[in-house]
This record gives sequence, C-alpha cells and structure tokens, in this order.
Amino acid sequence: MKFKGKTIVVTGSGKEKGLGQGILQRFADEGANCVVSDLSIGDQEEGVAEELRTRGAKVATIACDVSDAQQCQALVDQSVDAFGSVDIFVNNAGIGFMMKPLLDVDPADWAAVIGVNLSGAFYCTQAAAKAMVKAGNGGRIINIASQAAKTAFPHLPAYVSSKHGMVGLTRASAVELGAHGITVNAVCPNHVTTGLGAAQNEYFSKLLGFATVEDYMTNMKAKNPMGRPGLPSDTAAACAWLASDDAFYVTGEALNVSGGEEMH
Repeated sequence: MKFKGKTIVVTGSGKEKGLGQGILQRFADEGANCVVSDLSIGDQEEGVAEELRTRGAKVATIACDVSDAQQCQALVDQSVDAFGSVDIFVNNAGIGFMMKPLLDVDPADWAAVIGVNLSGAFYCTQAAAKAMVKAGNGGRIINIASQAAKTAFPHLPAYVSSKHGMVGLTRASAVELGAHGITVNAVCPNHVTTGLGAAQNEYFSKLLGFATVEDYMTNMKAKNPMGRPGLPSDTAAACAWLASDDAFYVTGEALNVSGGEEMH
C-alpha cells in the first residue's frame, strides 16, 4: 500500500462525512497511520477514528485549537510520540460559516476566521516542518484552500481573504522547505456539501433569490462542466497524489479540484 508506515495528521477531521474524514479514509485505505484532530475530542470524533480503524488503520485522536500556536506544537509532538513521525500534514481546519456583508463584519468575526484559517495553517505548518526537518526524511504539507482562494464571493470577506492568504503561505513555505525535501501545496476545491457546505447552501440560496435550496443546487450543477459539486473523495484523491512519490517535484502549487468551474 502506497502510504504504509507513513503518518498523516489532518486538522479539522473529526466531523462525520466531512472533508477531513474523507481525506483520512483515502489514506487509511492506503495503509497510513491516521491522526484525527479537531477542536475537541468527543463521541463524533471518536466515531470517525473508529471508522478508520475498520479500514485497518492505526489511529490516534488529538484535540487542537489551531488558532493557538502552543496547541499546534503539541499536536505534532503527540503525533510523533504516537507513531514515531509526521510524514504528511494536512491543514484542513477552517471557519466558513461567518457569512455577513462586508459592512457588518466586526473585528471579532475577522479575527476568528483569520486566526483559524490562516494563522492556524501557519502555526501547524511551522510545527510540522520542524519535526520533518529534524527527522530528515522530507515530508508533505498540504493546505486545503478553496475556490475562494482564487476568486471572490459576497458576504465572505474574511474567508476569501484567509484562503487567498493560505495560497501565499503555501508558496512562501515551499520556497524555504524545498531544501529539506518537504513539499508544500494547496488544494482548491469548489463547493463541497459537507456540514459547513450545507449551511452555505442555505444562506446563499436565500441571498441569491432562489426559491429553495434544491433550486440553488440545480443551478450550481448546471454551471459546472462536470455537472456536479465537489465530493470529499475528489479532494482526498488530490491529496493522495500530492503526498505520493509521483508528486515529489511539485511544490508551491494551488491545484484546482473543481470540475473545471473556473473556466466559466
């Protein structure tokens, strides 16, 4: 199996049917040791871990508030303690549910989104990279950005800014870490209907004047050359390729996984 003996850590991965779970499922099927990490570890997060174990993976669950640099360092340290290394780190934790017009966004809203989506990705990247450099075996860092990293959407000023910033972080990190055999890339999915995606569907269907969420989804599908929104498995497949030996010479990239939606 492609990742047998490797350890992958995915932040924001404790939600059932979420993007992080989908990524871990792909890597579990490929033999990786999996670290489920979320803001807290409760029944839902343990349920994600148990499902991964049914796939044959060794799994650890570690709580982490990524907006706290010390907790990000502890996440990496505990992952190394559990499995001996951190080989693949996926910055997936994110806040996307603060949907407000630009003029209504207050400083606390802005700080919360930037603190998780951008600062959290930096703190985790730094901690993971230090462990990878120390181990001397290279590594893969993958940032889950968004279609919003390359274009703008109404009522999401902090989210759009944070995801644009994540692409900048990806490029800056890649320049410095390449000498250590560490690649850093971003994946930019279009809309994926996870729990967060469902909340966005509800909000934007009303904002854009659709009679129902179903009408909004029908319009979304019609705009995509592939005829559907993204699935967690689409992003997971991109992550698996970026983490593989085949992608060793690919770094600093922001890969669209969107069914060609950007062509419209």
